[in-house]
Amino acid sequence: MEFFERFAIPHPSIAIYASMVAAGLTLIAVLAGLTYFKKWGYLWREWITTVDHKRIGIMYLISALLMLFRGGVDAIMMRAQLAVPDNKLLDSQHYNEIFTTHGVVMILFMAMPFIIFFMNFVIPLQIGARDVAFPRLNALSFWLFFMGAMLFNISFMVGGSPDAGWTSYFPLADTDSVGTNYYMIAIQIAGIGTLMTGINFMTTILKMRAPGMTLMKMPMFTWSAFIANVIIVFAFPVLTVALAFGTMDQLFGTQFFTLDNGGMAMLWANLFWVWGHPEVYILILPAFGIYSEIISTFSKRNLYGYKSMVASMVLISVLSFVVWAHHFFTMGQGAMANSIFSITTMAIAVPTGVKIFNWILTLWKGKIEFTTPMLYSILFIPLFTLGGVTGVMLAMSAADYQYHNTMFLVAHFHNVIIPGVVFAMLAGLTYYWPKMFGFMLNERIGKWTAWLLSIGFLLAFMPMYVTGLDGQARRMYTYSESTGFGPMNMVSFVGAAIMAIGFVLIVYNIYYSVRYASRDISADPWDARTLEWATHTPVPHYNFAITPEVASSEAYWDYKKKNHELYKGDYEKIHMPNNSGIPFVMSCIFFGWGFSLIFSLWIPAIITTIGIFVCMTLRSFEKDHGHYVSVKEIEDTESELRGA
Repeated sequence: MEFFERFAIPHPSIAIYASMVAAGLTLIAVLAGLTYFKKWGYLWREWITTVDHKRIGIMYLISALLMLFRGGVDAIMMRAQLAVPDNKLLDSQHYNEIFTTHGVVMILFMAMPFIIFFMNFVIPLQIGARDVAFPRLNALSFWLFFMGAMLFNISFMVGGSPDAGWTSYFPLADTDSVGTNYYMIAIQIAGIGTLMTGINFMTTILKMRAPGMTLMKMPMFTWSAFIANVIIVFAFPVLTVALAFGTMDQLFGTQFFTLDNGGMAMLWANLFWVWGHPEVYILILPAFGIYSEIISTFSKRNLYGYKSMVASMVLISVLSFVVWAHHFFTMGQGAMANSIFSITTMAIAVPTGVKIFNWILTLWKGKIEFTTPMLYSILFIPLFTLGGVTGVMLAMSAADYQYHNTMFLVAHFHNVIIPGVVFAMLAGLTYYWPKMFGFMLNERIGKWTAWLLSIGFLLAFMPMYVTGLDGQARRMYTYSESTGFGPMNMVSFVGAAIMAIGFVLIVYNIYYSVRYASRDISADPWDARTLEWATHTPVPHYNFAITPEVASSEAYWDYKKKNHELYKGDYEKIHMPNNSGIPFVMSCIFFGWGFSLIFSLWIPAIITTIGIFVCMTLRSFEKDHGHYVSVKEIEDTESELRGA
């Protein structure tokens, strides 16, 4: 029994037991459904072993949506707990666990895969490529991310969740519980997958663009994704090292981040934010790219200030690496250091402001069409600008002593991330939905959702600026009535509830559209401007029958309006990669390896380590030259997709 006690939940509650039962029943229902409908073979052939960037992208999307609702439930529980003074809904330990998992899930397991979904689905199409540079590595990236996410998510059912915040500051995180182990190892596994994604997409964009597409003729989303991937390649190794040090402290008693024997807790804080602040721009730059595509499409004009947009993103990416210390202005680093990091932080507002003006000037004199994606994009501009302005307030180191670790900070970063990233994800999801699935999401429900989310957002987070300035500390699980925080926190809860209704509407919209939306739509239902709309819907697995040739950043618009010849030459056989089960198998072994390390199960850890190396060895000696799609098959596919 002693062996099994280590897997028990240290702080059980009815809510956790109910969640365990719900998770178990859901798993049983999925397995039973796959068996009853005899879909195991289909699942293995078409999805688990796929290396098709489009299908991998959709798997990222499904994962992100699942994590959005997981993190959303955490958020609702936090708002409910703080809605009234002296509330007993959650105790302090559960509140600590919930705000920790909420932060990690939303940033690393919701926003990141949502961004990578767009990269996977859109970029090869947008640059006229047949797939990514390393398709099998792309599959491995997804499965490592997925296994890392699942490993993190089982923590509340097996052994106990991390409880030191999403920043996991030491010495707070230096405990005997396995929660910190989950944090260190699950994020490490997912992070390795993300680092592979960064390398893969940098290579894809640099080496696989269509003929004629120079760097300054790339669509804006591809530019934004390219810069985000450069940041990934430079920032994620820092996180990898920090997590490795933290793991060794937890498992082997090293002293990197301890307060004794030469350890330095601030080393973790520095390493974390050297990665953590660029991480914000890894998320938001591709979101800017999505807004750029949508605003240009529904303004019926080209993007204003293309070169300044690119220059702004390059400058933001550089500045993102020299601002990390603004996260601890109050931790005694001195006036000189604080002043330098204040200036670099405020400087980021300049290129960001340039982009805001570019979007506004694109709208200026445009023939604006108020679709759901456009509505999200227009709502984003004032809401995000408000978040940016409060960011400049936080950048002032002297004033930061008033805001630090208060709800003002919580309001600020949600004010940036929700309009900046979440709205972009929902706008992009609505925009690209017909290209993915061959029908459109309902516009009326979509617009209701956008308004509900915006109103709910304002109600949920604006009061936090007030209570934060009034001294309400973040991560405080309860407060007394005499503080006067109660009414504003109740308003926040109402706002969060309205946002929850908005997210439920998204699910309803998908259900409604699956049942009732017309399938008789064109491959270009939005009258768009870039290459991804130049191919069929559904997109054939080879993407383009003939590689397109481009002469501008809006090649498809030129093809439609300026008689630009996009496809030259005749059909030729197309080389494509084969599917492979090794990425999935290897990632499952990684899951077992991580679980073994978390609970210090050394024999399984050694066996799974050997298994990982065996997979890498098999891949190294495997002879897989892919396959060719014949001209006859291309002709048949093209005829069928044209409706001939």
